[in-house]
Amino acid sequence: MTMDGKIAMVTGGSRGIGRAICVRLAAMGATVGVNYVANPAAAEETLRQIEAAGGKGFTVRFNVADAEAVQEGIKEIIATHGQIDILVNNAGITRDGLVARMKDEEWDSVLDTNLKGAFLCSKAVMRTMMKKRWGRIISISSVVGFVGNSGQVNYAAAKAGLTGLTKSLARELAGRNITVNCVAPGYIVTDMTDGLSEDVQEALKAQIPLGTLGTPEDVAAAVAFLASSDGNYVTGQTLHVNGGMYMGH
Repeated sequence: MTMDGKIAMVTGGSRGIGRAICVRLAAMGATVGVNYVANPAAAEETLRQIEAAGGKGFTVRFNVADAEAVQEGIKEIIATHGQIDILVNNAGITRDGLVARMKDEEWDSVLDTNLKGAFLCSKAVMRTMMKKRWGRIISISSVVGFVGNSGQVNYAAAKAGLTGLTKSLARELAGRNITVNCVAPGYIVTDMTDGLSEDVQEALKAQIPLGTLGTPEDVAAAVAFLASSDGNYVTGQTLHVNGGMYMGH
């Protein structure tokens, strides 16, 4: 499962699941672009961890929800590195609230980053992949996109939308030997879950057949499989990494 010579880009790569994906792909030999928008220090820390693991990487700052910025950012990577072989659409935000009180802006911002961002980035990298007749596009969905969650209609809709985008794009690009897949994490240990009380964490674990929260590395391993040559014959799929919390049909 070597990725020597491959150029990868991970959106939202500065922390949590995105950081773990960056480190894993770099450890396998890819040169990894760490995309971020607001926190250069966190992106630099990801880069430090990549280099500590013996890998190569670079940071690239743009907002995935901004079509012009995406075009410029991708163009810059291709100018410097010649190609992008692997795209991981991981950038995501939450603006939680019950529908009755949800502002239009809270709906729009989540859909723009979490769903439209994946569309814009995928569109921007397609041409270089098509030319090479090889590519991997992997989007990070969520168990919430499949089971729903009170207070997260915007997030659930965006994450569910990624699966439709993935299946359609997989059909469009299969003839060029480009695979398009999703990874849907369940409850993963991140800064966000660390802030939850012990009672809440125990209640979450009670919903999970394996009885534990997942780690960012668990998600990164699934991404690594799909991005590697071992995933050659897998396209249009969602790989659920959730300890059995949701068992898809």
